This record gives sequence, structure tokens and C-alpha cells, in this order.
Amino acid sequence: MSLFFIVNPVAGRGRSRRLVSEFEGRLPPNAHSDVTFTECAGDEERLTERALHAGAQTIVAVGGDGTVSAIGASLLRRKSTASLAIVPCGTGNDIAKTLGVNRWTPRQVAELVERGSPIQIDVGVADGHFFLNSCGFGFDASVLEASNHVRLLKGDAVYIYSALRQLFTYRGVEVSVSGAPGVKNGSMLMVTVSNGCWLGGAFKIAPQASVLDGKLDACFLGDSNVVRRVKLFLGAMRGTHIGMPSVLAAGVQGLTLTFPDSPLMEIDGDEHSRAQ
Repeated sequence: MSLFFIVNPVAGRGRSRRLVSEFEGRLPPNAHSDVTFTECAGDEERLTERALHAGAQTIVAVGGDGTVSAIGASLLRRKSTASLAIVPCGTGNDIAKTLGVNRWTPRQVAELVERGSPIQIDVGVADGHFFLNSCGFGFDASVLEASNHVRLLKGDAVYIYSALRQLFTYRGVEVSVSGAPGVKNGSMLMVTVSNGCWLGGAFKIAPQASVLDGKLDACFLGDSNVVRRVKLFLGAMRGTHIGMPSVLAAGVQGLTLTFPDSPLMEIDGDEHSRAQ
């Protein structure tokens, strides 16, 4: 068994280093492992290429959604047959939640890797970028930008706090939609296109989504007053916002969104500044 670890050393406020040691301690004697640490944003690309050149059969991502997504995208661009395992220790861990491994211990993940029974999941593409869990425009991306400045909180609380602050001030985003019948063009609070259920750790934005059904779940949240925004906020935490008057959800194979200005775009917990 040949494993290659790509570790975000600051994930979980440094907890990622301890998790790697725990994982390695659970590997069978014949397992060969190589541990590498990212040095800057985007370093996953270089390390993934290095892992594949070294013949890694499985790459273990130790970090949050950004780390997992970047490695997954690198594997997809190279059309690699290597497997991707996740030891989650990020802020939201949405991808791990969707896959049901967010509370798994390193021992459980190691046992899963040892069994060697990977599954194939769907992926999405937005503006040329692969995403494993979701992409979003409007309120979602604005909350993500604000969360990067929160220092005293951790985990789901970071996104909940940031969302509450944005809830009363965010102005909405103008968007035209093609590919989702029934959606009216105009100002929206946000648009999300999801492969998985979760967003920002605490929000079940696409409760019916599955990474195995061959489609994406689009959710359009119309802009509204503060009272309705609060109801949407609470509903999204429970996954009960679907069906509210200002919300329209649709399963799609493809979708075109057109904006008068290039908005921020959120992809798997990372900001991307350009979308057409």
C-alpha cells in the first residue's frame, strides 16, 4: 500500500499534524507513506503532481474543504486513477459531512483506506473550476469573505457569526438564469449549485442532494426583507427553507448564470473573484 499525505499545517489550528501521526500509527506494517505539507495557497497542485509521479495509489488530504477540493481538482485535471481519502480538520468540513466521514477518527479512515473500496462521486464545474461540494454566488460568497476576518471563533460558529452580520446589510446580487425553468431573473439573496448537502458547516442548503445521483441541486433564494431573511437563515440551518415562498430549488445537469458585474464566487469554501 502506497499512501501520500498532503497536509495543511494550519488546519484545525495545527491539529492536522497530530492527526497525521495518529493515522500513520494505524497503518499496516507493509504500508509505505510519504507526508508533505503545503507551504502556501495553491500548493496542493504541486504536491499532487509529486505524489502521482512517486506512484501514490491513495492521496490522503488532511485539512479542510479547500485542501480536499484542490487535491481533488488536481486529480481530475490529470485524469488520475488514484484515490482520495479525507482526514477532516477544517472549519466547515462540508465535503466530509456530505460523505459521512466528518466525525471519523484517523483510525476509522485508516481502516477504510486499508479495505481499499473507493467510491466514485459526481463533480461539478463552474467557470472552469471543478467543485466537489458546492459553488455559490451572492450572500454565500460575501459570508465566506467576511469569515476570513473572524479570529476568536472556530468551527461552524465562524460561518454562523459571519452570516448573521451579513444578514442585515447584504444588498443582493442581480442575476439572469438559463436552464432552470420557473426562475425569474432579477435580484437574489444568493444562488447555490450543490453536489453535496452542506454549506458553511451549519447550513443544509441542499437537503436532497446526493453525490451519486448524476445531477446538481440548484437553489435560488430571492432577495427579501430582514424578517424573511431571518426565517431563511433559520430554515437553511435545518434544511427546511426549501418550499418557502422566496426559494426555488431544481435538479439540473447544467445551468447558465449571467451577472451584470463579475461577483465573488465561492467554490468548496474558497473565494474566486471572477465569474461571468
